[in-house]
Amino acid sequence: MLELKFDKSKCADCKAVSCLVKCQYMDFDKDTAKVEWQKVIDGEDCRVLHDCVTCYSCEEYCPFGNHPFYLIVERQEEKGILPAPRPVITMWINQCQPVGRFMVGKVEEKALSYCFLPIFNELVKGKLFDGIWPSMIFGQEFFCNAVYLHYARMSVIKDRLPKIVENIAKQGIKELVCLHDECYGTFTSIALAYGIEVPFKPIHYYEYLHDRLKELKAEIKPLNVKAAYQRNCSARLIPETDHFVDDIFGLIGVERVKREYDGENGLCCAELIRMSKGPKLADDVQKRNVDDMVKFGAEYCVFNCPACYDSLVERVMRAGIKPIRMIDLCKVAIGEEQSQKPALEGMPVLKAAMEGK
Repeated sequence: MLELKFDKSKCADCKAVSCLVKCQYMDFDKDTAKVEWQKVIDGEDCRVLHDCVTCYSCEEYCPFGNHPFYLIVERQEEKGILPAPRPVITMWINQCQPVGRFMVGKVEEKALSYCFLPIFNELVKGKLFDGIWPSMIFGQEFFCNAVYLHYARMSVIKDRLPKIVENIAKQGIKELVCLHDECYGTFTSIALAYGIEVPFKPIHYYEYLHDRLKELKAEIKPLNVKAAYQRNCSARLIPETDHFVDDIFGLIGVERVKREYDGENGLCCAELIRMSKGPKLADDVQKRNVDDMVKFGAEYCVFNCPACYDSLVERVMRAGIKPIRMIDLCKVAIGEEQSQKPALEGMPVLKAAMEGK
């Protein structure tokens, strides 16, 4: 049985209670936070378990790396508290059950992980991926399973993740370039928190992109634009990778606007908030986030997570900001066309508005 590596003594010594005090969706002072967090530790029912919007942020806020969010997820599951509608949870569990369906390309020791997101097959074309594509894996058998953190189903992750790791290792992969923060976070945070050995080296694809851009430096034409970056939930598991956003922007001539809701203070896309807490809070979170981009002069909003893109694309465009995925931003900088243009081409009214018609 896999057990969470959680040290109660670290919480006892913590004076700041950052995991709760810094939360942007629950309002706690230090004294109340201390009491509430002790209830979580003791396995008692409490406001935290019911009001958590599963944004993962407390994982980043904890100064001890003590995995407060993973403990919250375990307690929610123990008590049958559902952070999302039951049919949604059931659908995700059943849809992603490993049943032997998967795809592999010409797998080498270094490979790309599409996880279970087919959109990446369209994105990973062009010079940026010369030398690695078509070395790739895709399918339920390689699905990282981090999404179940949103659904209070840590038991599913603990049940499936060891086999997923084994399936990847069996392909002979030594280095796995993870095209989503969730995959990289799974193999470098969740696996370690539960003592699961990962026999291959996970590489965050921002690190991969940064290295490729340096190799293609002579082809880069600085974009000279201002951009807001939308940090997704799973980036909270791996805050040490955030500097690659600045590193990439520096190479391609993009200014990351210094706004209120960025970095540690970033707001989530609110997709899960809409399902669990309703439209009022979700709309408020999205409005504050996009208004903040506008206030600080962002011309582009740069995404990694497909769910964040889908949740915010319309609101971003209505605000006059161009949505773009990080891969596509890099492609434009080296003179290649974007992989997809679904946002504009699929929304003629918004396209006309963006073009001033």
